[in-house]
Amino acid sequence: MSTTPIPPPPRGGIPPVPPVPPRPTMPTMPVAPPAPKAPAPPAPKSSGVRIPSMEELVFRAQDEGVSDIHVGVNERPRFRKRGIMEIIEDLPVTDLETYDRWVAEMLQPDQIEQFRKNMEFDGACTFQDKIRVRINLFISLRGPGLVLRLIPLKILTLEQLNLPSVFKDLCHYHKGLILVTGPTGSGKSTTLAAMVDYINQTLPKHIISIEDPVEFVHFSKKSFIRQREVGIHTHKFENALKASLREDPDIILIGEMRDRETVNIAMKAAQTGHLVFGTLHTNSAVKTIDRILNLYEPSEQPPMRVQIAETLVAVIAQSLVRTTDGKRAAIHEIMVNTDAIKDYIRRDEVEEIEQIIPRSNFDGMCTMNQCLQRLYEEGRITEETALEASPKPNEMAMILRGRAGY
Repeated sequence: MSTTPIPPPPRGGIPPVPPVPPRPTMPTMPVAPPAPKAPAPPAPKSSGVRIPSMEELVFRAQDEGVSDIHVGVNERPRFRKRGIMEIIEDLPVTDLETYDRWVAEMLQPDQIEQFRKNMEFDGACTFQDKIRVRINLFISLRGPGLVLRLIPLKILTLEQLNLPSVFKDLCHYHKGLILVTGPTGSGKSTTLAAMVDYINQTLPKHIISIEDPVEFVHFSKKSFIRQREVGIHTHKFENALKASLREDPDIILIGEMRDRETVNIAMKAAQTGHLVFGTLHTNSAVKTIDRILNLYEPSEQPPMRVQIAETLVAVIAQSLVRTTDGKRAAIHEIMVNTDAIKDYIRRDEVEEIEQIIPRSNFDGMCTMNQCLQRLYEEGRITEETALEASPKPNEMAMILRGRAGY
């Protein structure tokens, strides 16, 4: 604050009293124009809607036949019900507070810290020993999100899944490689769980599974089962797989054959007297063989082709279709590695296998179109569904019109 300067006193006199400066006034601040109104994130508390716990949401999902729960901050939660995404109409947009509360219900503090550090998390948890869920957390453009896959603790049998008898026959092999393939959400884990459960109930075997994460939980019955989860019971998938060869297994279940090292160890295990189950993300038997070979350099493929021919037991390619009663049913392409198919694999003529499969029903083989034809004739799917789900819709149309050669 500035003051009026005091003049110098006259010689020999008393300095005059300085005049009192005027009291300063506060400057008038210009009034800012009102800021544009940003859309406020919805607050569940103020909306008057009671937000359920994640446990309540999971049990509700089970009651409604939901396979997946999708949650994202600044998004409405959704259910995937029989393959179709549906908005949960009675829940508001999820805010960060609700998201954090739901995550805290399922994860330990160290797991939450791991998610914050890595920005991704895969795991599983169980609610009231009744429902198990596979958890995936991630960060997206609009904020954190999560997807829960519901895994029933009750494992359905091969009969309940209406699977062909060849599935039981494959379980009685003593060694070799059995692959269950298909896209995400095609029921591969459910099929494998049913096959392992059949072995567990009927055969005295030692079964080791290596999964990321463990989905279906098995309890030892006639077989002795040990399940290991990557990140909890072992640091690396490859380490657990190598160690399993020294743990006296009869059967090894590999959650996913994701790289050439995993394939190499699986082949070695299958060649040394173990039955190995594994999964791949392919849509047909022929593509499965090509996918494995493409993991190797061209110079390495001829010897690998021989190994596959000698090691492979069967490939089951699977998908799901909606049925007329609103449920879903599995369709399969099943290739059993007979002597004729081994010969085609060795000679690098895998395309010829597609001609053998539809004519080898007596060996338990079938094509996707043959499965679709059976479901259509049973009245379980419509003609539209059969054509939509078929990998070869033109051939499927001929089958439905009775003009196909089988």
